[in-house]
Amino acid sequence: MIRPSARLLWSLLALGCLMLAVGSLILVTWMDLRPCPLCIFQRTLFMVLGLLALAAAWLGPRAAALFPGLLSLIGAAGGIGIASYQIWLQLQPPESASCGGGPLAFIDVWVDWLGERLPQLFLATGFCEEPGPLILGLTLPHWALVGFSGYLLVALWAISVRRRP
Repeated sequence: MIRPSARLLWSLLALGCLMLAVGSLILVTWMDLRPCPLCIFQRTLFMVLGLLALAAAWLGPRAAALFPGLLSLIGAAGGIGIASYQIWLQLQPPESASCGGGPLAFIDVWVDWLGERLPQLFLATGFCEEPGPLILGLTLPHWALVGFSGYLLVALWAISVRRRP
């Protein structure tokens, strides 16, 4: 049985996050979508997770790789929560729920700040409760949930591989 190294797993995670972030930018342009604050936050989180995975890959088998690895577990778990929340919003009756304000107001502030600095990447113009297009039967928040869940599983695998003798 082939046992991938922790460095290889972290590198694959970094590449996957890059592909998801770039893919979201391509979809927004190609399908003329209007991303919402939660969409932008999830895109940003994939970028951060990619950088953490890259740091863990660069550090390789050293104990210091555990720090970005554990941070990425927290980030992936947070991403699962955000994507799940957006899916829940989209399942509510029309005009009964919105992503603006409430318990996740810090996301709006963060996304607004990013959107002012780099509008091409981070300007949120859509509404979180709008489901948007289906891609292979799933909405974009469903795909983000798959991405964050996959990241979490592979990151756990990379951490466990690093700890084996």
